[in-house]
Amino acid sequence: MTYTFQDIKEAIQTQFGADVVVAENTALQQPQLTVKKESLKDICFFLRDDARFYFDQLSCLTALDNGVEKNTLEIIYHLYSIPFHLFFILKVESERGDGKEALPEIPSMVDVWHTADWHEREAFDMYGIKFSGHPDLRRILLPADWEGYPLRKDYVEQEFYHGIKVAY
Repeated sequence: MTYTFQDIKEAIQTQFGADVVVAENTALQQPQLTVKKESLKDICFFLRDDARFYFDQLSCLTALDNGVEKNTLEIIYHLYSIPFHLFFILKVESERGDGKEALPEIPSMVDVWHTADWHEREAFDMYGIKFSGHPDLRRILLPADWEGYPLRKDYVEQEFYHGIKVAY
């Protein structure tokens, strides 16, 4: 049997309650389901382990800054079931924090899918999202002492880095 987006959504709501779903967008070519941050890890384990779906691959994890006005970041998980050839996009939203001391925090998915390791490090590096429980959360693309998170909409590029002019 081939399962649809609606089937997966209903299974999640049956398992975790109807209120776990915050929003859905079915107008896109790949529909997206936004869930509560507190339930994210349990939902991911469910999607991986449930025999109907078996989302055994995290293809991509990315983030999106909704800007200072909305004050949220989105974390987007592209899931794939190899045996059933199913695609599913799961999202969570988090407050942005100030991008300096107060950073958004969500649970790491490394113990659900090992591929989350480097995906989460990249999201940390570019957006300043802390993934609690990550085994080695540090910058992966930029130097460890780089200031700020370049993909945030309010990012201000530093003028110099170790005496080298970086801003034009």
